Amino acid sequence: MARNGDREDARLDDAARAGWLYYVAGNTQDDIADKLGISRQSAQRLVSLAVSKKLIKVRLDHPIASCMALAEVLTKRYDLKYCDVVPSDPASTSTVLGVAEAAAAYLERILRSPTPLVLALGTGRTIRASVNQLPPMDCPQHKIVSLVGNIAPDGSASFFDVITKISEIVKAPHFPMPVPVVASTVEEKAVLLDLKPVQHVCNLAKRADVTMVGVGSLDDKAPLFVDGFITRAELRALRKAGAVGEIVGWAYGRDGQILAGLTNERVVSVPIGKVGSATVIGAAMGPSKLAAIRAALIGRLISGLITDEATAKALTG
Repeated sequence: MARNGDREDARLDDAARAGWLYYVAGNTQDDIADKLGISRQSAQRLVSLAVSKKLIKVRLDHPIASCMALAEVLTKRYDLKYCDVVPSDPASTSTVLGVAEAAAAYLERILRSPTPLVLALGTGRTIRASVNQLPPMDCPQHKIVSLVGNIAPDGSASFFDVITKISEIVKAPHFPMPVPVVASTVEEKAVLLDLKPVQHVCNLAKRADVTMVGVGSLDDKAPLFVDGFITRAELRALRKAGAVGEIVGWAYGRDGQILAGLTNERVVSVPIGKVGSATVIGAAMGPSKLAAIRAALIGRLISGLITDEATAKALTG
């Protein structure tokens, strides 16, 4: 008698086969039913199972006119080097849906280049979701470096750090920042930045060919606050000073200028300044991040943007 585990494995095998036939080989569900010797309804269920179990990842390659038009407007308005606008799902409350997949597609394209490059990454929910979408690759020619510390306030490894994860997926050398995002004191920050391994990582990050970062809000659900890197009092002080967003811990105002003082005095991550020749992609979406994204574009903190259609419309309005 077959065990339950064996039956489940066999069903997943069938689902993977059906998913491949549908999404990769371009078969209809009727074709799949004929080839697998099952009913059309069973073929439909297997294809759905392949997606729900993440046996196959689906990316939309069809150019959508309105999204492309919005990307063109944003590119011209903010002099962007790269812009990708994905469709919005009005019923979804996700802050990464679509953007994470598009960011993963961008990362995959550049990582498949045979020419060695340095890729610098921020951290956070959007970047982590993007990395989770990447397929396994062998990219020993590249270097992947972190812009921000990977130590949480309690001393544990930050859950949203992505450097180790992406290195495992794409088999590339990685250079983490073994420091907290925000130091306890200005003196502690100076000591940390004086460490040779930290200096090496910072220097490497500043030479990055491509950089990808998340764009954080500074509302009551700000990642810096929710994840315990700053206190509620510090969050209020930042907002009172005019801060509307943060990138790798650096808070900035509506003009996109990094604020002087406050928690910025203790941020240990690689400084975010005016973009130069390197491409700096911001991946973010949603109403709560609108002011932060707009300010980052105005201040030239980012030279590229991956966002969704609703956010793009608000940015062009």
